[in-house]
Parts: sequence; structure tokens; C-alpha cells
Amino acid sequence: MAFLDRGALGSTTGPGWVRAVVAAGLLIGGQPVVARDDSVVTVATAGHGGVYLPAGQAICQFVNSARERHGIRCLARASAGSVENIEALRRGERAYAIVQSDIQDAALEGRRQFAGAEPLPALRAVFSLHAEPLTVVVQAGSGIQSLTDLEGRRVNLGVEGSGMRATAEDVLAAFGVGGADRALLSDLPAGAQIQALCQGRIEAATFVVGHPSGYIQDATRACEARLIPVEGPAVEELLAGARYYAPATIAGLTYRGQPKDVPTLGVRATLVTLADRPEAEVYELVKAVFSNLELFRRLHPALADLDRAEMVGFGNTAPLHPGAERYFREVGLLR
Repeated sequence: MAFLDRGALGSTTGPGWVRAVVAAGLLIGGQPVVARDDSVVTVATAGHGGVYLPAGQAICQFVNSARERHGIRCLARASAGSVENIEALRRGERAYAIVQSDIQDAALEGRRQFAGAEPLPALRAVFSLHAEPLTVVVQAGSGIQSLTDLEGRRVNLGVEGSGMRATAEDVLAAFGVGGADRALLSDLPAGAQIQALCQGRIEAATFVVGHPSGYIQDATRACEARLIPVEGPAVEELLAGARYYAPATIAGLTYRGQPKDVPTLGVRATLVTLADRPEAEVYELVKAVFSNLELFRRLHPALADLDRAEMVGFGNTAPLHPGAERYFREVGLLR
């Protein structure tokens, strides 16, 4: 049984693809960029195989393409995910971070997984990215049809420190699943959980991810894994009580063996920073991305439908950073 390496250079979500897409745009732009030893900023992303890392790499490529003018050098850094990224921001180890919208909200107010830490009122939104539906993949022949069927099953929620795990725990708790027997909940990283699912070491795996996802493609092709719906009164209560969740649908035929739409709920990927980042720096970063949005959309299918207005208004529960607000007013996205 073969499992694909989603971090490989030839992957359409890997760094090689980022360089190819962005380089195409830079050649159109004309002169090569002259490197300068000026301000260096870092963007915390996530692990290989998802959308966060290539998105962060593209953001930095766009910023670096105008480095001769503004003197900012940008570097994308892999991480465990949203929760770790917030803590890296708090400690001053990263300048920007891509995080789920629910994690942005929780960090701002010091709730949920940040309940033991101080609130982060200095958190500022820069812009939002793609929708990320909660996706539950189950072993073929497991008999699992809904989230309530996960009680007493071997379920992987993702690694500690990831927004994926935090969201999965929140939703499962709403369904009354997972609290009684924590020993059955594992914390394998995304790539490893597909292999574990197909080998029968776990019976279900949860993802919070843009679609199509290479991981889920692997699972449905390698061992006929299935997607199950996330719906019912518990979902309605979550949607009514949390501004960072929204109804979501995984379109039919996205994956092998999935002829019909799969209803669920989801969050949005967002780029955040802290209030003390220089206004001019944030302005330049936002300008770099929005000026190259067509190229950015070509980076990954999950980014293909990015809408400028939604990137300003959806998923951003923290106040906008003044640098981002300045750009959005300048181009008419805010009044």
C-alpha cells in the first residue's frame, strides 16, 4: 500500500509549486529583486501537506519581490499549527501567523485552549483566507455513520498545538464524544493518521482543511475511506453560539466514493499579527498579496475562490491592524 509524500517537490501544494507560480509573476514584473540586509519578518504556518505552509511561502515571495523598495525580508516557517502559532506570536518569536478563525477568537479573549493563559487583546487581524470545513474520515467497513458513533472508537484528532485538534475537540464535546475515554484519542500528525487509518490502527480521523486535500485523496484511494456528515442539533447550537463557525459543504465528487455533498461546519484560515507591528510593514504585506491575488489563487485549489471583500470581512474577530485597514480603505474595500 503506497502513501504519497505530500511535502515532495513535485506536489502541487509543495514549495516547488509555490516557487514556480510566483516566479511566473515575477518574470512578468521585469527586473530581478536585489537582496538587502534589512528587516526580517517571519510567518508561522503549519506542517507539510496542507495549505498553510505554501500559502505562507507565497505571501513571503510576494513581499520579497518588492524588497528593493521597502526593505522587508519575509520568511515562512513550518509549525504544529494554529495554537502553537499564537504562542509564538505571544513570545515574540514570529511576526505573523496563519491561524484558524476559532483560534483567533479564543486567543483574543483567553478562552478554550487559552483559558490558562492571559487574553491577547493586542491580537490584530490582517486578512482571512480560505474556508476550512471540519472533515471526518472513517475506515471502510467501520459502520460509523455519524459523530455520535465515534464514542468508544479509536479516533485521531491531530497533534497537540494544532487548531485542527482544538476544533475537533470542541465539536466532539458538543456531541458528547471523547470525554469519557481519552485513551482512545490519539495525536498522530496528518500524514501518519492516513496510514494508521488504512492499516486499521485507528477507525476515524479528523481534519480541518481546505479542499481538495491530498491527505484525504490518499485515504479514499488507498483504502476506500469514507467521509461522514457533521450535522444535527449539536451543530445548530455551535453555529448559533460561535461567530467563528459557519455552515460548510464538501462538494460531491471531490473524493473517490463520495458522490453526494457532505454537510459539515467549518472555520476560516486567517493571517494575524500583533498591534505593535509597524503600520507601514503590515501595509506592504497586504499590498503585496492583494496585488498578486490572481497568482495567489492559482497556488492551490482551496484558494481558487478567494474573494477580496470576504478576505476583509469573514473570519476576522480581532480588530484589523491599522496597516491592513489603511490598504483596504485605499482600494475601496473599507469605508
